Amino acid sequence: MFKISLRNNRIFNCSSEDNLVEGAKKSGVILEHSCLIGRCSSCKVKVQSGQSFSTSKELGLTSEEIENGYILSCVRSPLTDMVLDTEDLSEYNIPSSRVIPAKIQDIQIIGEEIIKVVLRIPPTQSFKFLNGQYVNIIKGSIKRSYSIANTNADDHSLEFFIKNYIGGEMSQYWFNKAKKNDLLRIEGPKGTFFRRNQNVNNLIFLATGTGIAPVKSIMENLKQTSNLKYNIYLFWGNRYNQDFFWDPKETDIPVKFFPVLSRDKSAMVNNGYVQDILLKQDLDLSKSAVYACGSEKMIKEAEFKLVKRGLPEENFFSDAFVISN
Repeated sequence: MFKISLRNNRIFNCSSEDNLVEGAKKSGVILEHSCLIGRCSSCKVKVQSGQSFSTSKELGLTSEEIENGYILSCVRSPLTDMVLDTEDLSEYNIPSSRVIPAKIQDIQIIGEEIIKVVLRIPPTQSFKFLNGQYVNIIKGSIKRSYSIANTNADDHSLEFFIKNYIGGEMSQYWFNKAKKNDLLRIEGPKGTFFRRNQNVNNLIFLATGTGIAPVKSIMENLKQTSNLKYNIYLFWGNRYNQDFFWDPKETDIPVKFFPVLSRDKSAMVNNGYVQDILLKQDLDLSKSAVYACGSEKMIKEAEFKLVKRGLPEENFFSDAFVISN
């Protein structure tokens, strides 16, 4: 067993047979994570000292990050005692993941290739989660991950925004076969994409496509908890104007919304990419927290550019959508 020390003076023991995320969990410590297969980079952490070995390819890291001492803790196991520049998230009381049945309560077409699905939890059970987390939805032998789009105020229904991926097994079900009262299973909650308790002035949300789902959940929760002490900014990017299927005004909170188009050109909205439009606003990033969800490319570029412009690295939180075959 090796001693693993964290930024907030937390220590846990981990064997070389467990990856760091698993070893931490066995000791009641929660490290940042999401996909758990080395793809999304949510579990990226800088090693201050110690050695480890990879159990799978670290696809979520750039060559520069590897050179600078970063690893993905979900696919790394220790070879020695280690010191990691990350913190224990167990203070947030993250609910344990479990599998429960759920039925389709409603399906709505809300965009050209987007549907809104509401799942109903049995009345004899409840489903607790932190706003921003995701679940796996299981249909037969197919399992896919989807971020929850509603808040945890209602523990008997879950809302999702689902995109049609041509040729995708689950997309074939959602867009051609799914109907009300179909019985599915959900596994979760999962991931550590949720709002932290931080002393910042600005809450900045970046999203692309259906990556708006967990952002919507977090923003709606801000209203429900009357936690409106921040300046709130939302940068939501889509390819075309008709792809904006949700209006942030529905949250009824004072948010400054920047719709961004990457393909269409319009004088009515911003053109380009969300991370670049954010940088044009001249915000004090040193007193900000950024929550980014959506494409891997956006998240990589946003973190690099924002940290370079003064955002504390520990104030960038992300959940990259990784497409399954």
